[in-house]
Amino acid sequence: MKVHIEIDCTPEEARTFMGLPDVGKANDIYVDMMSKAMKGVSNTDQLQEYAKQLAPMGQAGFKLFQSFMEGAQAARTPPKKPDISED
Repeated sequence: MKVHIEIDCTPEEARTFMGLPDVGKANDIYVDMMSKAMKGVSNTDQLQEYAKQLAPMGQAGFKLFQSFMEGAQAARTPPKKPDISED
């Protein structure tokens, strides 16, 4: 038996219901810090270096996020069907 329940609530209500912490203030500080660090960035190498330093868990977090994005892209792309030709 399958039961489907649909709950209409805001993200704030869902977070509270699930007992998750409110990280809004921490996120605001992180975004502010990132935007201040990005001012004056003149090339992509400099931008990448800043992102590595400021990202959670440093280089490990950056690599984890990068592999996550690559996996998501691979999952979105349908697999190639083998070319079967009749003889």
